[in-house]
Amino acid sequence: MRSKVLAAAAAISLMALGAGMATAAAPAGLHVETRYYTLPNGLKVVLSRDPSVPTATVAVYYGIGFRIEPKDRTGFAHLFEHLMFQGSKHAPKGQFDKIIYDNGGVNNGSTRFDFTNYYEIVPSNALESVLWVEGDRMHGLDLTADALKNQQGVVTNEVKVNVLNQPYGGWPWLDMPQLANVNWYNAHNFYGDLSQIEAATLGDAQQFFTHYYRPNNAVLVVAGDIDYDQTKAMIERYFGDIAKGPPIKRPSLAEPRQAKAKFKVKPDPLAPKPAYTVAWHMPPRNTPQWYAMGLIDQMLAQGQDSRLYDKLVRQTGIASGVQGGINVGLGNMYNYHGPMLWTVGFVHDPSKSREDVERAVDGVINDIRTKPVSAQELDRARTKIRSSLYNLADPSTRVGLVDLLAVGAMWENDPQWVNRLEGGFNKVTPALILATAKQYLRPTNRSVLIIQPAPKTAAQSAGGR
Repeated sequence: MRSKVLAAAAAISLMALGAGMATAAAPAGLHVETRYYTLPNGLKVVLSRDPSVPTATVAVYYGIGFRIEPKDRTGFAHLFEHLMFQGSKHAPKGQFDKIIYDNGGVNNGSTRFDFTNYYEIVPSNALESVLWVEGDRMHGLDLTADALKNQQGVVTNEVKVNVLNQPYGGWPWLDMPQLANVNWYNAHNFYGDLSQIEAATLGDAQQFFTHYYRPNNAVLVVAGDIDYDQTKAMIERYFGDIAKGPPIKRPSLAEPRQAKAKFKVKPDPLAPKPAYTVAWHMPPRNTPQWYAMGLIDQMLAQGQDSRLYDKLVRQTGIASGVQGGINVGLGNMYNYHGPMLWTVGFVHDPSKSREDVERAVDGVINDIRTKPVSAQELDRARTKIRSSLYNLADPSTRVGLVDLLAVGAMWENDPQWVNRLEGGFNKVTPALILATAKQYLRPTNRSVLIIQPAPKTAAQSAGGR
């Protein structure tokens, strides 16, 4: 991901939903104003007016992510994200960034499990320039052999820096899906095998763009200090005549029910301490059990009031912190569409044995599987997840907001989905928490990955890996 977006995910700390302080009285409920329509070429458009900050955030989401990249081109979805900044038909290389930066804006892109996204934040009066350059990219890239070779080098170096030469590199966001899943699309090395990244051809890149980067496989979101009618006219001007591509035929992402616990030890010569990670397969998205798992995550893993923090840090001293989440390291519980894991991980005191660690973790998990949670603890979890949801929808940059709107349009065909999330969490009862924990936190649904410090090889001691 560009500008170290994926490098941040590769850090030792797992990404988790923020949990800010909430007011004593429950808020009336999240309500995001939207206007939603689809152009004749299939491009889904979401507009959301909010004049509180005099900026506009533009985001384009394409329905291609890590999971469905070509089988013989691992890492290609991420590689292509980089190619999108190498110039388009009327905006040569460097022009895209110049337009954004000259207007005092920022831009970035990222590759996730189920989409690749690009966003820009600019003063409102620069909106038309941004829509023009995004439209020009969707019309067609200026793909060249030199640009491909250059970005292959950039991505290869990124893999080396963020994974191969990094302590705990790839843990757990890259390692755990490969252990817990069996369907190749969910279980392959999506950051990319270096030999396959380097083997990609210009023809591969052109075919990839033609197949996936089409308006009928995309969502355009514009949020901020905008005029609806003017923005709609601009979008028609710059996106309306882009040709519609054939329907995308997607592979099956289905994972069979896990019937046996999995275990793996990964030696890491650069790791100073052992790390323990455990993951369970999630319920299907948008089900009552999915909402329940979101609250279970808050109770067990999020914040210093969580059960795992209390057990592993305060009571036993096994770890100095606990991190975890749903879609950990690559997003949040809202922005994926397919099989997913709830993951917990921590670096721990090397004097603590594997049995000590497992006894502590299993004790916490068994408690929530066998004893009903109190109404007070459930209310506290709801407060935390409400706070994290409101933080995502914060208007300061609107990056989290456009993300929620884009995935709502892409997968629910309704960006107003975001306004119903809070209600889903409010319906969860202690009985549903217990039933969900029994079903999904069962030992046979568990995968355990241990990072074990190991001696360096001769090549690593000499400075290579």
